[in-house]
Amino acid sequence: MKNNLIYIVILSLVMFSCEFFKMKNSETEITVEKTPIARAHDVFLYPEDLEGIAPTGMSIEDSTDRVKRYIDNWAKKQLLIKEASGKIDFDEADIERKILDYRYSLMGYEYQSYYINAHLDKEVTDEEVLAYYEDNIDNFILKQNIIRGKFISIPNEAPKTEDLNKLMVSSKEEELERLTAYCLSYATAYQINDTVWINFEELISGTPLVGVPNKVQFLKQTKFTEVSDSLNTYYLKLDEYKISDEISPMEFVKDQVKDILINKRKIELAKQLEQQVYNKAIENNEVEIF
Repeated sequence: MKNNLIYIVILSLVMFSCEFFKMKNSETEITVEKTPIARAHDVFLYPEDLEGIAPTGMSIEDSTDRVKRYIDNWAKKQLLIKEASGKIDFDEADIERKILDYRYSLMGYEYQSYYINAHLDKEVTDEEVLAYYEDNIDNFILKQNIIRGKFISIPNEAPKTEDLNKLMVSSKEEELERLTAYCLSYATAYQINDTVWINFEELISGTPLVGVPNKVQFLKQTKFTEVSDSLNTYYLKLDEYKISDEISPMEFVKDQVKDILINKRKIELAKQLEQQVYNKAIENNEVEIF
């Protein structure tokens, strides 16, 4: 509690100092002797060094926590730097070059991100997905068994279970609606959209089916199964399956392909920005390589 009060006071000083150090008296700026808020060996941290750490609108609790973490991290880094300086003979010029290079890289990255966000088209058509999938099909080898079908987990004490087998295997719209309504009322878990491919291991996690010794053989031989444990009864209907090392169905990797295509667009935009800036500089005689 005492530490939090200290950091609240520091936070108040930071907010106050942002304006106080800018005060002017007539034409002469007031000179204020700065009071440090932390020290690590002979290095000091001042209120103005924390400007922007706690943005306007942040709660006092969050602001205090952020200031505390910043000061703690600052102290640890300064102590580590001091320790390193005593153990290693650093090339100061090389360090400065790396700092400068990092600074420019960070500024370039920030502008690049701004440019990409402003120009990126995130719409990916099904035709684009299919074309990329077919051109790179060997990159979509399954690493797990997947299935299409229905799965529900029902508490053993749930009522009206006598029709579940029939509802699970039916393709009639009205019976699918009945199954959906039942799952919403009683199921502890369910997946009844049989057009979606699902990771089989994730689906049966926490069920007695995890103990099946040969999953591939099970998938080949099973169309419908019902198993129970002390809490629930599990119903599984299999419409289709793919085993690991087979080619993944396009539908299963559709989102992955979209992410790949969008990332490729980001890379192209980054290259485009670099080339545009370079070409403009050449045209304006702003860059020369001797």
